[in-house]
Amino acid sequence: MENQKKNSGFFKQVYEVAQHIPFGRVTSYGAIAKYLGSVQSARVVGWAMNDSHQHTEYIPAHRVVNRNGVLTGKHHFGNSNTMKQLLENEGIKVENDKIVDFQKYFWDPSQEL
Repeated sequence: MENQKKNSGFFKQVYEVAQHIPFGRVTSYGAIAKYLGSVQSARVVGWAMNDSHQHTEYIPAHRVVNRNGVLTGKHHFGNSNTMKQLLENEGIKVENDKIVDFQKYFWDPSQEL
């Protein structure tokens, strides 16, 4: 139970960061974890993104990918193409489930917030 409370507070912090990711930009699970002072918690950030679909507030989870720009969370979007489509709708090119020119679109919360 204690761990759940701790995670729910951390999840809330993750969602607050994710809501700042600009349209047409992406970040990584690790970048969010680092910004929150918990560099070893990239996986927990991923769990938060997976859980974000249960919330009524809009969390742009499609803008959070792994450190190499791979759409590792795509299976949490209803069908395997939804995450790609959402990113492409924002002008981000995706090939083979990986963002093309990832560094060009990368948004680092440690530098931007």
